[in-house]
Amino acid sequence: MKLVKYLLSGLMICTADNVRRADVFINQGRIAAISPLSPVDSDTTVIQLEGCYLFPGFVDVHVHLREPGFSYKETVETGTRAAARGGFTSICTMPNLKPAPDSREHLQEQLDLLLANALVHVYPYGTISVGEQGRELSDLEGMAPDVIAFSDDGRGVQEDAKMEEAMLRAKALGKLIVAHCEDERLLHAGYIHDGDYAKAHGHKGICSESEWGQVKRDLDLVRKTGCAYHVCHVSTKESVALIREAKKEGLDVTCETAPHYLVLTDADLQEDGRFKMNPPLRGVEDRAALREGLLDGTVDMIATDHAPHSEEEKSRGLQGSFMGVVGLETAFPVLYTHLVKGGVCSLEQLVSWMHHKPMQRFGIGSPIEVGAPATFTIFDLERNYVIDPDEFQSKGRSTPFAGEAVWGVCKMTMVDGTIVWED
Repeated sequence: MKLVKYLLSGLMICTADNVRRADVFINQGRIAAISPLSPVDSDTTVIQLEGCYLFPGFVDVHVHLREPGFSYKETVETGTRAAARGGFTSICTMPNLKPAPDSREHLQEQLDLLLANALVHVYPYGTISVGEQGRELSDLEGMAPDVIAFSDDGRGVQEDAKMEEAMLRAKALGKLIVAHCEDERLLHAGYIHDGDYAKAHGHKGICSESEWGQVKRDLDLVRKTGCAYHVCHVSTKESVALIREAKKEGLDVTCETAPHYLVLTDADLQEDGRFKMNPPLRGVEDRAALREGLLDGTVDMIATDHAPHSEEEKSRGLQGSFMGVVGLETAFPVLYTHLVKGGVCSLEQLVSWMHHKPMQRFGIGSPIEVGAPATFTIFDLERNYVIDPDEFQSKGRSTPFAGEAVWGVCKMTMVDGTIVWED
């Protein structure tokens, strides 16, 4: 396939370090020049993007593509198209699939689908345990060359000895353990946060300790094993405090949170499955702690936990609906609207949490510099719109942000010199 030469004119380039006015010339799939430019020859396609912002392609380390096994919820093609529309050019896909990638053979089925259908860069996780059942460890050694890390996301590893063994084997392989922290003994059939809303409306609650208790257990195991460790979708103030102390101690620990935990609380709940996810929306103090954690470096990055389900699976109210909401197409505009325009953080800080920090930890993504792959996204920050799930590229439609007015429209996403989304 012949790569087109592009001159993108009139942009504001925003990285984790600064914002500057520039034109960008792309040739042979790479950034060939950054400065005020004029077309080199008649073969160059000139695109005027006056006042729009070019960001390094966002990196999402927590995405559910659902294929193989659950293509009625999402496919590699629909999920990566949603990623491209949201400005994400590198995503890590979670392993709760059928078959689960717990062996080289099972992983290969997923790799073949990704090779044939992915529109952005996709990096699969291998499971920690066979079938994510927590009983027998997966073939970590056999999968290591082709997975980004190991995770049983969707379930916490319940046995201390199994997690310790997994950490030791992952350390020997130079791979991260990426943990969904949830002590199943403390769930008691709960399905939303054990807070004021649950008490007022007669719902069964999930206590915060079900998350932070297992975070604490895992940090003790990190001290013992020296494993590189990353915590998924942190939602409680206690988890933030534990991770802060672990970092001060010098442990090799990072964590993520998700847009909905930074913007919403259980006070925003409605009797609707689009507000149900795991972990659940927590209290006002938890949200404040997560924001503080981002600002002081305790919370390293923001990931969407994009988790599509069918309309029927999300139509059973808070009690009966499946857990999980979509987020690839709404993450940046929601965060830009609430955090940047809301005065919580700068635009550069948001870019750091959505690109620079996950790139540092996971080793994926591309910088904006001459010679680098032309992999980036461009947003018009002066356009606002109302989030309409019927316009999503994802098969999933369930989002707590439906109907909300936000700022920031993705004009274009490019991966290695190929336009994969254009508004």
